[in-house]
Amino acid sequence: MVATLLHEIPLQGGDVTDGVVRVGDTVRRPVSTSTPAVHALLRHLEAVGFDGAPRVIGMDGLGRQVLSFLPGSTGVRLESVRDEALGRLGGLLREYHDATLGFPLRMEGWEGGSNEDRAPEVVGHCDLSPGNVVFRAGVPYGLIDFDLARPTTRLFDVVTTLRHWAPLADPVDRHPLLRNVDVGGRVRSFCDAYGVTARERRLLVEVARVRFQRSYEVMRSRAALGGSWARMWAGGAGERIRRAVAWLDVHEDELHAHLV
Repeated sequence: MVATLLHEIPLQGGDVTDGVVRVGDTVRRPVSTSTPAVHALLRHLEAVGFDGAPRVIGMDGLGRQVLSFLPGSTGVRLESVRDEALGRLGGLLREYHDATLGFPLRMEGWEGGSNEDRAPEVVGHCDLSPGNVVFRAGVPYGLIDFDLARPTTRLFDVVTTLRHWAPLADPVDRHPLLRNVDVGGRVRSFCDAYGVTARERRLLVEVARVRFQRSYEVMRSRAALGGSWARMWAGGAGERIRRAVAWLDVHEDELHAHLV
């Protein structure tokens, strides 16, 4: 059991988990049904030498998870929208996926979420928004907030990441720094850095469409339960997904031209 210190700094990261705080060089997070599986995954990543994820330290006196704090910056910034940063992120996601190989994919306790129908290949992070990628000296080096991690395919996690980073979204819903970027070129750069295969590139738009539809359904059902999901839904999450689908339909040929 790890002692609880008094000085707590609230952390504003992802949209789903409330009550995340920093205490010294640690992060304290509420537990969930997925915590045992996530801790097992993080310990596996440590054992295989993947340095881009928090380490599990234990539990504190309030029953919260205690993880190591990864110093750096998160969010959409000038450093994070550069093409070279996007390429590094593609490589980092590939390193993470490869590090999960050998970890059991049938472990109980994973948080449910959207997925495609093909058999899982890796444990995906499944929530690599800008708030969950840590930069240091302008380079993305760390992944945080594994609460939505679960077995999936490489391509599904690639698409989920590109949803935020290309971004696959209507311009009205993009951060101002990403409003006028060359999305097709950024998708290609990310896929090149990751090593997405020619077959997977031909499937990418189709998988993106599946991801949007199923994410919409999952978010709508969770919003009915209240909490963070309800706030996200009330804030227009469903409408943003619908606009992203419409944007994808209009720009499908352009994306294929960059990928195939």
